[in-house]
Amino acid sequence: MSTQAFFAKVRCYVDLSMEAENAWSSLLRPRHYAKDEPFVRAGDVPTKFAFVVEGLLCQHYVGPEGNLIIKYFFPESRITASVSATLLARPSLFGITAIEASSVLEYDFAAFKSLVSLFPDVAAFYISYMERHWIIEKEPEEIAFRHDDAMQRYVDFIRREPDLHRRLKQHHIAAWLGITPESLSRLRKTIAMTRPDRR
Repeated sequence: MSTQAFFAKVRCYVDLSMEAENAWSSLLRPRHYAKDEPFVRAGDVPTKFAFVVEGLLCQHYVGPEGNLIIKYFFPESRITASVSATLLARPSLFGITAIEASSVLEYDFAAFKSLVSLFPDVAAFYISYMERHWIIEKEPEEIAFRHDDAMQRYVDFIRREPDLHRRLKQHHIAAWLGITPESLSRLRKTIAMTRPDRR
């Protein structure tokens, strides 16, 4: 599996030296996950991060009523991990599962942290990526889940992630919105009826 896409993504954030690329490349391990195969199981202590080359994974947990709740989707060119659990070396509260057959490049987080100490450009990438995807992007989502209703969150999701929306099964979208598939069907009917071309 080529590492070209991975390092092209890294260079969107930082100008990575060849020495740093070679060191990081030595950590990368290709892995294929079948549909529904877990990358992280809830309760396990995770040790790896993974770059999604092809496919789609989601971060999820089981709600108090036994229902599936999805917190995050990881399509191509995203790095997936149970970040807090990996940083703290504690059991993960979430699972991460492939919802499509997926090919990833995995790397051991402890070994990667050694590179962060050795290479300022790797450290700069780590800070920039975490700030953008785990702080800046997630904060508005957390606010939206507290203040917006399911209809508004769904409309915003379609507008923000049209390609991802087309790939997802209805029950995955419903689990992300925190509603039942039946409620999602009603939302879709309402949206279809209010489209400008239906007026």
